[in-house]
Amino acid sequence: MIENGFAYITVLIVIASLVVYAQEYYKWKIFEYLPAIVIIYFTAMVFSTLGVWQKSVEITATYKSVKSNILPAMIFLLLLHADLRQIRALGIKMVFTFLLATVSIAIGFIGMFAFLEHLFEPDAWRAFSALCGSWMGGTANMVAIQSALAVPDSKMGYALLIDSINYSVYIMLLLALVPLAHRFNHWSNADTSTLETVGQKLSLAKTTEAISFHSLFLLLGMALLVSVISQTIAPYLPINNFVTTNTWVVIITTIIGIIFAMTPFGKMAGSSELGNILLYLMVALIASRANFSELTQAPLYVVAGFMIIAIHGIIMLVFAKIFKLDLFTLGVASLANIGGVASAPILAGAYSKSLIPIGVLMAMMGYILGTFGGLAVGKAMQMIAG
Repeated sequence: MIENGFAYITVLIVIASLVVYAQEYYKWKIFEYLPAIVIIYFTAMVFSTLGVWQKSVEITATYKSVKSNILPAMIFLLLLHADLRQIRALGIKMVFTFLLATVSIAIGFIGMFAFLEHLFEPDAWRAFSALCGSWMGGTANMVAIQSALAVPDSKMGYALLIDSINYSVYIMLLLALVPLAHRFNHWSNADTSTLETVGQKLSLAKTTEAISFHSLFLLLGMALLVSVISQTIAPYLPINNFVTTNTWVVIITTIIGIIFAMTPFGKMAGSSELGNILLYLMVALIASRANFSELTQAPLYVVAGFMIIAIHGIIMLVFAKIFKLDLFTLGVASLANIGGVASAPILAGAYSKSLIPIGVLMAMMGYILGTFGGLAVGKAMQMIAG
């Protein structure tokens, strides 16, 4: 049994690094269905369930210290490539469709929760808020909301479960619909003449340098400084029963990240790599406090996830007919929310390689909006829960 704080963190890092390495170099079949981040979560949960470490005073203190200090640094690093100025290149139609997807997902969460709220455990709205952050942005937004709303680590397993099962089914559905794009566009009377032009002319702000020691060092230093600044300012801001000091830490860090993305820091190589390392550590940390015996309502949560997707899909179809939206824009906007930067480009590439940059930019919009959107939906669900 591990009782030392440093050994505890070391084991979590080893778990995360081995899973990521295996995904990259061994290409096992399991990685086609479960992303590395989900496997990391459930592996750490297995270790926790087996009692490899206990919630001792030292390990609990280490957990709280590492998590609270690493979270703002992670948010800052992962937002550095989300340059708001690039979004203009997408055009009004694509930005509108992305925002439509975001709003319809919010309606899906609120509608589902209003219908099923009486079946869930108390404070279930917190876990759904975290999931909403993921389905409007990505896993980083989920982790940010988990901290901002103090979602119990034991309940995050539900969010990861839905994020894995429901998302996998949904992306397979969207990919299966690609050959039907022509028939769908005929039904919606969509004009697709400008799609290829937008994809080819879209200019992404790519890094102009290779990942280097000095850039990694500077990015790490800046990320940790942002963490200190946000945690120093947050205690002086007003709080209530929804907005806590941790919520302010997340908001401040997000704003700083968005601003710095429009500076030369946004073009520095290595921010995504560093940010993802911290993200995987954060997920392993959260899982290390959970236990499989606590996932007593897993089937209900999975059903809730499909209900959210169904409401989202119906709204998107209605507006596709009204505004003559094509299947590519509709699907990529939806997956840029629910799947994020890891999957939106894949769907875009299934239509045409030249359209991949559109998927990337839409997913970057999700990183920007995901945390704020998840918090707003969380407030609505809290009001429903009473």
